[in-house]
Amino acid sequence: MLEGISMFKMLLLSSSHGDNVTVSYDLIVGCDGAHSAVRRQMMKSTLLNYSQEYIPHGYIEMSIPATKDGQFLIEENYLHIWPRNTFMMIGLPNTEDHTFVITLFMPFVKYESIQNEHDLLTFFETEFPTAVPLLGRENLVKTFFSTKPLPVITVKCSPYHIGDAAVIMGDAAHAMVPFYGQGMNCGFEDCLVFESILDQCGDDFAKALPEFTRLRNDDAKAICDLAMYNYIEMRASVNTRLFLVRKKLDNALNWLLPQIWIPLYTTVLLVVVSLTGFATLTLATSTVWLRFHSSEILSGSWMQQLSALFQLKT
Repeated sequence: MLEGISMFKMLLLSSSHGDNVTVSYDLIVGCDGAHSAVRRQMMKSTLLNYSQEYIPHGYIEMSIPATKDGQFLIEENYLHIWPRNTFMMIGLPNTEDHTFVITLFMPFVKYESIQNEHDLLTFFETEFPTAVPLLGRENLVKTFFSTKPLPVITVKCSPYHIGDAAVIMGDAAHAMVPFYGQGMNCGFEDCLVFESILDQCGDDFAKALPEFTRLRNDDAKAICDLAMYNYIEMRASVNTRLFLVRKKLDNALNWLLPQIWIPLYTTVLLVVVSLTGFATLTLATSTVWLRFHSSEILSGSWMQQLSALFQLKT
């Protein structure tokens, strides 16, 4: 167990038997998750600002099986969303076995109100009637009551380093809600950025670590905020006529002016590839292939979206 980090590059460890061991090191790289032990020890040794926020929603995962002949039961080339304003369910395809992972994001108080099989089936038949035959009643009941809803957390902190002795990356530095799907990407991006900085600084940790904090901190905080914003959009905004009009207009402008008008979701993906920085993004709108299981609006080709700009279903 990690007991302390020293600016003099001495590390205090304790064994399961209670013995303390001090070892020397060159650099500690903490990639130990949202509840990072490395970050916790850094907070004792430097002026590290830290905040964490649990959203009032938890999640459980279920599954839509493949068909008898091993095919997808629903369209595979879409992110399926069942938006219900204060909660939602999403579906993502598994290409290996042609199943779908179905994730329910819902307030903990709502989970607590479902006490038995009757409560569960009544809830799903009211809120997600099209999903019940896909999930299967027996599978739905078994999975729901054998699974505990898990929390979702956002972590922000600064700096990401202590002197030239230690640095944190990934969720240890910037855990985020999963609604932009960029948490793992940001962790990998940390590694690429850090490697580039080390090359520029000649592997001098005293120069590289402060530069890593300077370059990454604003970007990480920005994508944390964008991910939270996208949750509101996915579960609530997509149900409004204004969102549907805005999305059609957004895609139409991108089709007409692809070099000038780039939707936010596309921009986020491009930023990850080009490493140009999340902090420069503005909150506009998003574009992605979606199937909304409420209004049944389905994105099509650019030309179809342009022609359907004001032909929206409700």
